[in-house]
Amino acid sequence: MTTVEKLADDMAEAILSGEFAPGSRLDEQILAQRYAVSRTPVREALRQLATTGLIEVRPRRGAIVARVSPAQLEELFVAMGELEATCARLAALSMAPTERRRLQALHDSMGVMADQNDAVAFADANHLLHTMIYAGAHNAVIADATGALRRRLSPFRRAQFQLEGRPPRSHAEHDVVVSAIIRGDALGAHAAMLHHVTLVEQSFEELCASQLGSSAPAGGIETVSA
Repeated sequence: MTTVEKLADDMAEAILSGEFAPGSRLDEQILAQRYAVSRTPVREALRQLATTGLIEVRPRRGAIVARVSPAQLEELFVAMGELEATCARLAALSMAPTERRRLQALHDSMGVMADQNDAVAFADANHLLHTMIYAGAHNAVIADATGALRRRLSPFRRAQFQLEGRPPRSHAEHDVVVSAIIRGDALGAHAAMLHHVTLVEQSFEELCASQLGSSAPAGGIETVSA
């Protein structure tokens, strides 16, 4: 992970935890001092976050923490589930034997991280696992579209691992997906991935609910419908 990527992750965590409130301005100089970096990586990290929808860049106001409604987030997760399920189905049909072995090896290695409930390591490996499935679909158009949407949802997906016990549950869900891909079960892989992404969304919602229960705001997520 590069300095900019790590910085973007740290800022995203602060937004999702409510430390940076919706509508607040993110000043580059203050952020640079907070994270002990120059303004250049801060500027690049803010650009990354703008692509996720967590912040908005407005003329004369700079970067502002955005408000994301539950309805907007649900639409994104529904689209993500459909795209990832398609990638899993195509991967089950198209992956070469070497790709299947690498996928299985990565999944097996993640078992140790899950057992240790190592959320940071598991989140990094999780990103790689899903990326391998996109590539295994052997359809550049679908893989690119799926990767782009994943980047937009990345802060929300990564936040789920803050939920107690989420890595082991995620690993068990992966096991069903990976097993179907390895044995070439296209329909099984599609169904398993769709179910997995649904549970990812539910885990993020549980995290937001737990933060609200402890009087912590849920970052840029509007938790009350208009």
